[in-house]
Amino acid sequence: MVFHPPTWAGELPPVPDTLPVCDFILDEKHGRAPIYSSPAPFICNVTGKSYTSTDVIERVDALARALSHELNWEPNTGAAEDKVLGIFSVNTINTLPLSWAVHRLSGIVSPANATFSVGELTYQLRDSKATALFTCLSLLDTALEAADQVGIARQRVFVLETPHDRDSLPQAEGFKTLEQLITAGRKLPALPALKWQRGQGRRQPAYLCYSSGTSGVPKGVMITHSNIIANILQFKHYEEASGARTPHQPAVTSCILPMSHAYALNYICQYAAYRGDSTVVFTGFQLETLLHAIQQYRITNLYLVPPIVLRLVQNGELCQKYDLTSLKGCITGAAPLGEEVEAAMREQFPGVGIGQGYGLTEATTIVSLTPTLDQWTGSVGCAMPGSHWKLISSSGDEITTYNTPGELLVSGPQVTLGYLNNPVATAESFRPDGWYHTGDVGVIRVSPNGNEHLFIIDRIKELIKVKGLQVAPAELEAYLLAHPAVGDCAVIPVRDGEAGEVPKAVVVRAAGGPEASDGEVREVIMKYVRDGKARHKWLKGGVEFVDAIPKSPSGKILRRLLRDKERARVKL
Repeated sequence: MVFHPPTWAGELPPVPDTLPVCDFILDEKHGRAPIYSSPAPFICNVTGKSYTSTDVIERVDALARALSHELNWEPNTGAAEDKVLGIFSVNTINTLPLSWAVHRLSGIVSPANATFSVGELTYQLRDSKATALFTCLSLLDTALEAADQVGIARQRVFVLETPHDRDSLPQAEGFKTLEQLITAGRKLPALPALKWQRGQGRRQPAYLCYSSGTSGVPKGVMITHSNIIANILQFKHYEEASGARTPHQPAVTSCILPMSHAYALNYICQYAAYRGDSTVVFTGFQLETLLHAIQQYRITNLYLVPPIVLRLVQNGELCQKYDLTSLKGCITGAAPLGEEVEAAMREQFPGVGIGQGYGLTEATTIVSLTPTLDQWTGSVGCAMPGSHWKLISSSGDEITTYNTPGELLVSGPQVTLGYLNNPVATAESFRPDGWYHTGDVGVIRVSPNGNEHLFIIDRIKELIKVKGLQVAPAELEAYLLAHPAVGDCAVIPVRDGEAGEVPKAVVVRAAGGPEASDGEVREVIMKYVRDGKARHKWLKGGVEFVDAIPKSPSGKILRRLLRDKERARVKL
């Protein structure tokens, strides 16, 4: 049974396949908000620095000229896969314009997470075959060591200025900065116009975004220009049809998440620029910094991950010290948000539309989004226009009823090409019939308003199997987070002689929680689960207290690290 977008969402308009992302976002011919009346697309949270939309367009052109000169990359000659540029930096207001300058040369951008070690960065640079690299001063040593490992010459390493290191730029002596390149580029000859063939936008990657690697080696996802354009059109069409936005209603959004992640890169930043919004760019997350920025810049829309939502809920008194009345909407994604936490967020911000989204790097970003006209706690929303879902049972049969869990399959123009240099993994998940197998367990339910909503239960590989019954860690984690003694948690399987596997909770005790010993709190938590959950979900593997739960920058629990630690402990 194929599940469809809501009827009110209408049909997705045709997706162009003969132009790059830079042209689509920076040229009014393709439906973007009027350039001269649009506010500055990016604002630095630290300094307030910004550039107008017309300035950004001019700077992208100058930077493209300079990169063409420095790297010998011409817009219409050479294969795209031979023009890969890595970006290893904290967020800046110039990160996206740099990407668009590379696209202007028909090149590919591979953004790397700013928390990477030398080994992790080396792996990505080598796998993506990057031959040039932008970094920031705080990460220069790591970047240079990785560049040396893969043979990127020093003259092809450039510095992307950040608000924190402008006073230290003399340390960058010997490395050209982005601003220096733009200045030089203004004096260089104009570049020839791009001449793309029909279908080139569907075949050519714009970004190589690497999956988090929570269950193995990271894989480079090939996100094409048409994938991004399609997803932007899906967002815009869906939001306007649901009544969340009018066609030219600007917003002030927030980019707290790393731009190396598809959620921030595509949904938050590129979509916002196309819409004519302003995005306040953060180099990292601190709760009071976020609250102050909402007040200072009158931020209207927050795009968050569950750990940040949890911090807001846990710090209600601090939130009340700031003027947050500008907020109109808050979307959370990248990892499941417990129903209890979502309900608490709604109670704390009664005038704000609170919703979840579900997305995948392999589907560019957003697969579903909670519609403004049909909010439903726990739901990750309805399908995007032009996209469809299926559910497959553990036996491989297609599910034809509502309220029946199964693996979620997704189709649509936002589904990407596959994994770079990994035909086996690509064949496992990207099927020739156009369906992408997500590996996530979902269930489709019909809301009282008659719309098909998706609820994500867990990852297939992470389900805990107790005597033939399945336990979803995310469900137990959401339940545990509602207990006042639990500040954060993760649920993992441990081996059991009789049951095969049983759940174990790894818990961070809540600040200001009950003043009791670990043993007493452990018993309280285990009784809490016994009283509220079915027997096979009881924490028979015990409760372990830790200082922090390992997570990816997007908020996904790195269960693999916890499982590895548990295996090592058992061996001892």
